[in-house]
Amino acid sequence: MATATLARPRNERVIAGVCSGIARRFGLNANLVRLIFVLSLLLPGPQILIYLLGWILLPNE
Repeated sequence: MATATLARPRNERVIAGVCSGIARRFGLNANLVRLIFVLSLLLPGPQILIYLLGWILLPNE
């Protein structure tokens, strides 16, 4: 069984496809990863910067 690579999909994007790519890589539901990300915004930390770095560094499919 081949594992998916960490890449932003061309479809199933909401903003940049970072959460969708992470979900696909680890076999999770994309909406669950998006929900976890939004909930994590309630905590202090660099979540937005990490998302922006993912947008820049993760390749398109």
